[in-house]
Order: sequence, then C-alpha cells, then structure tokens
Amino acid sequence: MPVHPEVLWAQRSSETDEKKNVLYVTVNLPDIKSETLQYNLTPTSISFKAKAGDASKGIEERDYEFAFDLYEEVVPEESSQKLTSRSFNLLIRKKEKKAEYWPRLTKEKIRTQFIKTDFSKWVDEDEQEGDQAALDDDFDMGGMGGMPGMGGMGGMPGMPGMGGMGGMDLDAMLKSMGGAGGASDEAGPSGEGAESDSDDEGPPPLEEAEPKA
Repeated sequence: MPVHPEVLWAQRSSETDEKKNVLYVTVNLPDIKSETLQYNLTPTSISFKAKAGDASKGIEERDYEFAFDLYEEVVPEESSQKLTSRSFNLLIRKKEKKAEYWPRLTKEKIRTQFIKTDFSKWVDEDEQEGDQAALDDDFDMGGMGGMPGMGGMGGMPGMPGMGGMGGMDLDAMLKSMGGAGGASDEAGPSGEGAESDSDDEGPPPLEEAEPKA
C-alpha cells in the first residue's frame, strides 16, 4: 500500500513581481526511482507518485504517493522541478499576485501530517524585503538541499583554520589568552575575573592532623 512522503513547503508573495510570488515545495524522499516518477501539476491541484529506496543501502523500496487541491490557483507552465538523490524539488508560480501569504498549502482546511513548513526556506510575510530566494531563475536547488536563498553561506565549508574570523591567528590568540587565563574576560560585566592571580593567596594550608595516641 502506498504511503505519503514528507512534503515541505514555504512561500514568497508580491503584488508586483511575479518572480517573488512563488511556492517552494520539496518532496523529502531520497533515492526516488526516476523511471517511476509520475508528477502532475494543474492550476488547482498537485499529484505525485513514485517508487523510492535502495536495496544496496539497506533501504526497502516502497511506493509513495499523494494528491491534493491547492489553496489557490497556480501557473504550471511557469513552474519548474528538479529531481536529486535526496528529494524532488518544485518551484511553483502562484497565479494571483498579492502581498498576503497563503494560510496553508491545501484547499481544504484539514490536518495533513505529512505536509510541514520548510523552515530552511521560510521567511515571514513582513520580512520579505531584500530576500533573494525567489529571484533564482535558474532554480539551483543543489548543494544545500534546495536553499537558493542561502547563497551567501557558500563560503562556510571552506573555513580551515577559522580564516573567516578576520584572519585571526590561532597561536597568537592562545598566547594572548595566557593558557586558560583568557577566559577571565567573560567572567562578568564588572570584570572581577580579569584581575591578576598575584593577589590571590589561594586557600589556607591544610592543618596537619594530630597524631593519634
């Protein structure tokens, strides 16, 4: 019996720019068999059916599918799709240009446990200004699992030696810290922890135990 794959979604909206009036839908299902994929997007609905799994990895091959009506109309001919080894990614153009977000992905107000918010792509409705995710015409959703809006983080994997921290030299940093003493700067706002150890007499010496009779 087919099961529902996890479907993640996010959106952008605009009254004037259709490129910013889109849905990001990700079928979060690895190892989809491309020859079995059946995907259909109409102005009012979406459907998906495929086999997924990899016996060589110990992942059982199973049938997956879903179908539902969309909250409002979309434009299939201006939408795109991309299949990767990890997921099936969709960029769907909303038909009506307006500033308000859709309150949900489905037309019917029913609880669908397999449809979830994609927080990796989500931007609040009032924080869309300056967001570049919806401007990615190439729909390049590779690399970071379909996060075109996170292009500015492309340098993160290449941080050998913490070079991204203003060229800070690790050896010099350790020397300036004087071993563990450098942590004293974070002892508190009053800076008590930054005082020298020279005035600290330490704990009193232990008294010698009296010899037993």
